[in-house]
Amino acid sequence: MLKTNKRTLILTSLLTLLPLGIGLYAWNQLPDPMATHFDIHGMANGYSSKPFAIFFLPLFLLGIQWFCIFITFADPRKQNISSKIFTLILWIIPIISLITGLSVYAYNLGYSIPIEISSEILIGLLLLILGNYLPKTKQNYTIGIKLPWTLDNEENWNRTHRLAGFVWVMGGIVILISALLHFHSFYFLFAVLILTIIIPCVYSYWLYTH
Repeated sequence: MLKTNKRTLILTSLLTLLPLGIGLYAWNQLPDPMATHFDIHGMANGYSSKPFAIFFLPLFLLGIQWFCIFITFADPRKQNISSKIFTLILWIIPIISLITGLSVYAYNLGYSIPIEISSEILIGLLLLILGNYLPKTKQNYTIGIKLPWTLDNEENWNRTHRLAGFVWVMGGIVILISALLHFHSFYFLFAVLILTIIIPCVYSYWLYTH
């Protein structure tokens, strides 16, 4: 798996660190401290030092990416993880790093960036994409809804992930629509995300007990 994805691994790692290079290039134009945290309406409510914002955030995300890769290769059932799923894992963090990094820089440079919309669109798209892959995911200890009864029973795993795929796709569509309609509510977003987790878990337990 690693050998066939070596180039993708290198490329995605470099893309994850690309905001660091952009930050260094724009160092003199960026303020100190920088706005790095925003509320549901796109207003800055948290600040970090310029070195922290430019260096730590991309390096932290790179660490997360490599940790995910390490966990994937340590999975006793890694043979069940398809190359498409693994490629998806490699690309999630770089996309998040690029979108968040560029959005933060643009905001701090004075550009009018609807961060709340871009954040919701990113979340919606991730749910939409992941939801399409969930039903195709075989039993493993890294990716998917890993409950004792899903890991113990293949039919439970498959049925749970078919439902989860549908729920995640629907959740992604709802979030995308709310973002495009400029309906920004933390409680609404939180409720949708919680439901995408709870519904498949409850259904899986129901299958287990019946």
